[in-house]
Amino acid sequence: MRHGKKVNHLGRKSAHRKAMLSNMACSLIEHKRITTTVAKAKALRVYVEPLITKSKTDSTHSRRTVFSYLGSKNAVSELFRDVAPKIAGRPGGYTRIIRTGYRLGDNAEMCMIELVDFNELMLNDTTKKTTTRRSRRGTGAKASDKATEGTVEEAEVVETTDAPEAAAEDTTPDASEEAAEKEK
Repeated sequence: MRHGKKVNHLGRKSAHRKAMLSNMACSLIEHKRITTTVAKAKALRVYVEPLITKSKTDSTHSRRTVFSYLGSKNAVSELFRDVAPKIAGRPGGYTRIIRTGYRLGDNAEMCMIELVDFNELMLNDTTKKTTTRRSRRGTGAKASDKATEGTVEEAEVVETTDAPEAAAEDTTPDASEEAAEKEK
């Protein structure tokens, strides 16, 4: 039974495990994203998130404490210089684990662990989701009808410019706006 055993030993002695987690944390801080197994990623998350929290206060003591865990001057300076200002407003949860499938050789479950505030694709998706949210009341429907009217008019302008004569005439953006005003 494994009662009360919270640390995943990852099949290594303690010195090897600490060195591996230190190296992985340095790589994560420098590259903002690494690919590893799920078990190692979960152990790395427990290892690196307190270090990121400590980097929010830029003092000599916190720098020395983080350096004792990482052992790399470059990683410590990048953590305090680049990462800490970006995560200053976040109360926790600085890393994200995305499962990517199984490794071909030994069928180990692989994943990608990344720093949350450094993935531009995910950040853009979250802003789009918050802006498209609408209420169920009637006022939202009127606003959405106005938005669809604008897209219908633009579609009509595109249809009129498909003719060869109109395409030759309407090469400037001002000409397409004038055509839209004429149709109104």
